[in-house]
Amino acid sequence: MSARPSLERTVPGMSCQGCVKRMREAIQAVDPDAEVIGTPAEKRLAVTTVLDDAALDRALNEAGYPPGEPDDAPAEQDASAIDEAPAPTDEAAPEGAEARVVTQRLSISGMTCASCVKSVQQALERTPGVVSAEVNFGTHTAQVRGSADAAALVDAIEDVGYGAEPIVDMREAEQARAEKDEKTYRQRLRGSFWSLALAVPLMASMFVYHPHPVGGGRLYWLVIGLLTLAVMAGPGRHFFVNAWKNLKHHQANMDTLIAMGTGTAWLYSMAVVAFAPWLPEVAHGIYFEASAMIIGLVLLGNALELRARGRTSEALKRLLDLQSRTARVIRDGEEREVEIDEVREGDHIRVRPGERLPVDGEVTEGRSHIDESMLTGEPLAVAKGEGDEVSAGTVNGKGGLVYRATRVGADTRLGQITEQVASAQNSRPPIGELADKVSSIFVPTVMIIAVLTALVWFNFGAEPRVIHMLVTATTVLIIACPCALGLATPISTMIGVGKAAEHGVLVRSGEALQTATRLTTLVVDKTGTLTEGRPSVTEAEVLHGDKPTVLGLVAALERGSEHPLAAALVAHAEEAGVNAADIHDFDSVTGGGVKAETADGKPLLLGNARLLEQAGVDLAPGREIAAGLERKARTVVYLAVDGRLAALFGISDPLRHDTVEAVRRLQADGLRVVMLTGDNEHTAAAIAAEVGIDDFRAGLLPEDKHAEIERLQQAGEIVGMVGDGINDAPALARANVGFAIGQGTDIAIESAGITLIRGSLHGIADAIEISRATLRNIKQNLVGAFGYNTLCIPIAAGVLYPVTGTLLSPMIAGAAMSLSSITVVSNANRLRLMKTRGANGRNDIVIRTQEALS
Repeated sequence: MSARPSLERTVPGMSCQGCVKRMREAIQAVDPDAEVIGTPAEKRLAVTTVLDDAALDRALNEAGYPPGEPDDAPAEQDASAIDEAPAPTDEAAPEGAEARVVTQRLSISGMTCASCVKSVQQALERTPGVVSAEVNFGTHTAQVRGSADAAALVDAIEDVGYGAEPIVDMREAEQARAEKDEKTYRQRLRGSFWSLALAVPLMASMFVYHPHPVGGGRLYWLVIGLLTLAVMAGPGRHFFVNAWKNLKHHQANMDTLIAMGTGTAWLYSMAVVAFAPWLPEVAHGIYFEASAMIIGLVLLGNALELRARGRTSEALKRLLDLQSRTARVIRDGEEREVEIDEVREGDHIRVRPGERLPVDGEVTEGRSHIDESMLTGEPLAVAKGEGDEVSAGTVNGKGGLVYRATRVGADTRLGQITEQVASAQNSRPPIGELADKVSSIFVPTVMIIAVLTALVWFNFGAEPRVIHMLVTATTVLIIACPCALGLATPISTMIGVGKAAEHGVLVRSGEALQTATRLTTLVVDKTGTLTEGRPSVTEAEVLHGDKPTVLGLVAALERGSEHPLAAALVAHAEEAGVNAADIHDFDSVTGGGVKAETADGKPLLLGNARLLEQAGVDLAPGREIAAGLERKARTVVYLAVDGRLAALFGISDPLRHDTVEAVRRLQADGLRVVMLTGDNEHTAAAIAAEVGIDDFRAGLLPEDKHAEIERLQQAGEIVGMVGDGINDAPALARANVGFAIGQGTDIAIESAGITLIRGSLHGIADAIEISRATLRNIKQNLVGAFGYNTLCIPIAAGVLYPVTGTLLSPMIAGAAMSLSSITVVSNANRLRLMKTRGANGRNDIVIRTQEALS
């Protein structure tokens, strides 16, 4: 096979591994054997393919990720983030420049069922520049990714009969939504009261006084008909207004069915009142009370559904509540309180004792202890002084602090967590596509069934045929409303993602949530995952040269690295009181270590055995020392000066206190746990034995971890990967679900589908258990919604009439339809009560900590 050329592109719109996945799918649709590796942090895409430059660029453009230069667009936030500024329009873009791909969120009004969701989503997807759109019936919001501007998106939604407005500030939008829901709840409740106030006495009077619609009885029924019309034009007005809007846009939804059902019953009843003397006795049925009762019951169901639905986003609300509204900023020597949106990077902020920090930053003055439990889950306050980093949402202790803002707004760690939770709650698991497909044809199908039912009863039914035709057609229209179908997936997803956030688990998307339920194998890194990630040097053996000189070289080589082993070596050198030596030509070797030259030109190598052996350094003088260190589960780091082994360092990284318990819990959940590490065989074996892991691989490079996950997948395993370093990013992206340690590097977090705020592996077990419970809940909702319609439509059409001699009342149909939605929402809310198998909910971070802080 001939070598396949490798091409590189800078992709400004790439912000996470989800973007990489979409680009990979687009490229592999043209070249199935293409290899695609993306680095979101650097906006860089490496592609090994037979495609030429033009074909590759065409595939990327079609996927919505046009390649460009790094300066073409500013770096985006996480894919789950919302750009506060509206996307630039095509007219505003410089000539020849590619449109910037952004993510926007819109608030949608007028949606009443699954069919509405489908209409809005299709309208958005047809808008030029839109890459993807997700519409959430539970929150009445849409999340749109692409280059289309907000005005074009709003216009597209309004063109199909719904309202929309961009969401700029999530907290304000959430507050506005809550206020609107509360107002609508009161309106629906009030409307239900007046509707039932007419319907219930009217139904009761039928057992006492039920005049025929002739003679004096006609006036009685005319008054009742006008009162019913008042109910339809008042409390029930929005059903008819929305139905008319949908009709004008060639759409049909729940409002269409209710308007048709109640309107038909009222018109027929009025026709009977007007023409009773000329109609046969059997056609004198009057259904004013049915129209009023249906509207009353549906409104009551809407009100109860709104109240239950309002509880689904409590996790997001509490996260938003952690964000300060104001900050005390020092500018030009003057201290003043400003709105949080006015804080800029570089501002100096004063925080008094007991106050919550408004933005992320670095302490410049003062000392204090800060409660960071909302982020880390650790109950003890952390000492902070000059130079230390602090995070928004954490609470200052008794001391006063002044700090310089380094990240503000949605860029803060709390902001990113909030955005990710909001984005995940708005996403849809693949299982939800089934409901989408059904809802797109559901309402028209129901209308056809209602017409066929009417025709069958009119032509073949028992007398009175006209009455039976009216009752069955109206009942079919009312009972089949797809409200429950539209709520089945988003409500459970919202609560499941929120529940995960309570446990310190941030789910990036509905797809990750669903895939996590099917995992069979969990691949774990060692350093920073099973271990604390805070190693220390326990042994230092110098073979050549004096110790201060050797440690000076080590400090110089490792001072610029963020790797935990490097930090341990630098700390060891600082404790010995040595100064870093002068070196030049520094270079990092991925998966090996570092190399450089001394001031007088001698080559330096610091890293693992493989790095030195590849450079031809003889390790024999230190072989026994290294073996002894490895038997004690030490990681061995070698230093070579001028091609000669100069020193060995034994580094110990203790296991996390709960690693053994967490691994047992994962295994009890049915997962096979595999450890992959770049460390040596002996150290890996000792750690694996201590933890209780039977399957491990040692001495691996980052590409080896990627290949090992690929091998497991080819063997039929559904693989999850947990890691915290840059070298874990390719494996995290390759896994079916990547779990990133939240205290790890940004690129690892961007590569993962799920992020753990804490480092404990119990978070993964929590994530899997919550995912399984959520998917089970979604399935229950879908089965209930589908089963309800499958069972009720035939009954409404009258299939039981030959056996029972009665037909289902339209009023019962209205109650049943409302009850189905309430049942789905109530079942989803059971997830809020779910308890994971972790010890005492050890990862309850966001909500429980917020309660404690407030």
